[in-house]
Amino acid sequence: MKRQLPIGIQDFDRIRENGYCYVDKTKIIHQLITGSSSIYFLSRPRRFGKSLLCSTLCTIFEGKRELFKEIAGYPALAINSLDWEWKKHPVIRIDMNIGNFKEGTDFLNSALNNTLNNIARSFNLELRGNYSSEFFSNLIIDLNNKYKEKAVVIIDEYDKPLLDTMLDVSLHKNIRDELKGFYSILKPFGKYLRFVFLTGITKFSHVSLFSDLNNLDDLTLDPLYADICGITQEELEANFEPEIQSILNDTSMERDDYLNELRRFYNGYRFSKNPLKVYNPFGLLKHFKNGDFSSYWYETGTPSFLVNLLKEQKINILNLNNLQIDNNDLHKYDIENMRAEPILYQAGYLTIKDYNKETNQFTLDYPNIEVESCFAKSLLDEYLLTSNETAGSFNTRLINAVVKGSIDDTINTLKQFLSSIPYDIIKDTENYFQTAIHLVFTMLGLNCRSEVRIAAGRIDTLVETKNYVYCFEFKLNGTAEDALAQINTKEYLLPWEGNTKKIFKIGVDFDYEKRNIGEWKTE
Repeated sequence: MKRQLPIGIQDFDRIRENGYCYVDKTKIIHQLITGSSSIYFLSRPRRFGKSLLCSTLCTIFEGKRELFKEIAGYPALAINSLDWEWKKHPVIRIDMNIGNFKEGTDFLNSALNNTLNNIARSFNLELRGNYSSEFFSNLIIDLNNKYKEKAVVIIDEYDKPLLDTMLDVSLHKNIRDELKGFYSILKPFGKYLRFVFLTGITKFSHVSLFSDLNNLDDLTLDPLYADICGITQEELEANFEPEIQSILNDTSMERDDYLNELRRFYNGYRFSKNPLKVYNPFGLLKHFKNGDFSSYWYETGTPSFLVNLLKEQKINILNLNNLQIDNNDLHKYDIENMRAEPILYQAGYLTIKDYNKETNQFTLDYPNIEVESCFAKSLLDEYLLTSNETAGSFNTRLINAVVKGSIDDTINTLKQFLSSIPYDIIKDTENYFQTAIHLVFTMLGLNCRSEVRIAAGRIDTLVETKNYVYCFEFKLNGTAEDALAQINTKEYLLPWEGNTKKIFKIGVDFDYEKRNIGEWKTE
């Protein structure tokens, strides 16, 4: 019998009361709530457990210890045996996922007022004031007076109104000004607050939350909290053994092969300078429920805005797995000066690959195969105007050709694909054709890297499978023979010599008049 998995359930009380599986994060939460700061901010991509974290914090500060003891067949959680007062505090929880803020500032204020009014009523209080920030400050004071305890404020997805209005600069700025006044309450009324916690996707640089609250502790890159959201490999194997065993029983996969495939598809997110990586919980739980490797997280959002931003800023999409960004810029977002790199990271399409202490720079990369292959498909659709029908007709043929080591079938299938691209959008550059080939291989989930830097030079495109290494060198209106000679002259594949995999050297010449591969040679 399958266990109940809390897919899409963000209510801690419901999870514990109804016997859903819960990965115990209360030890690290205890570390947070007993820390020296009182105001915290955490940025994580969507569907990463931020709302469940907020709900857990609320339950702790509401003093509901019974939900942390042994319950519904699950053992007691870590915080139950740790030193904690279990005092009941009045909690103000504001979830900004309360509508479409494209409707304007009136909608924003109405939504905030309704939320605060509902909270006041839950405490049998009358909301006092004339506008949202006044309602907010008075509610904090009234709760302190009534309960003789400092209040706790939890604001989930603080930036939702700003994200909703990114494409309307004028409205965005108006929304931003309104939020400045609302969030600024947290500073002068800090003496009435026991604990403040805010989550979001993006750290907007012009919101007073970050400029005014000089005592705010940003946990986003703190190695102590790198796994406060997401699931580590250790947590995966400790908490989901029944699901793992069930899938192994239903398939012919060996345990190690299956766990490696899980890592490849859903793991890889990194949120600090330390190398700890975590799984996206939403995709992982959906996989355990359905038993197949599908793009569950990616399909819950559309990256069209980001794809357009890449085009506008002329970002080299062959280099998305090796983007460099300064530490100070990694979490900033500014409507007047948008940069694609930090937004791709904040949204979860790229993650930290490496950190250089000397230069204080991060290197970004795709977190896993799910994101890399799906984002490549989105880029293909936008850059090359391909259709799902076209892609579906050649995917199987191409991946089968690559996996079985058939160069003829691989090249012929690529030629069929290139012939499907609208004639008038093809550009007279080698990079255009190289990008098309790169995106096709990446979309199929193959290990494809382009512009690979080695001591002897730079390999145009390298594809590796379990049994083969494909080294492509491209020319435009040149010769395939020259391309092949370059691979040999510069000894591109010297690092792979002695490898048990069979190596293919492939020189390809693109014929611009034909808008396709002209000649090719291999050895």
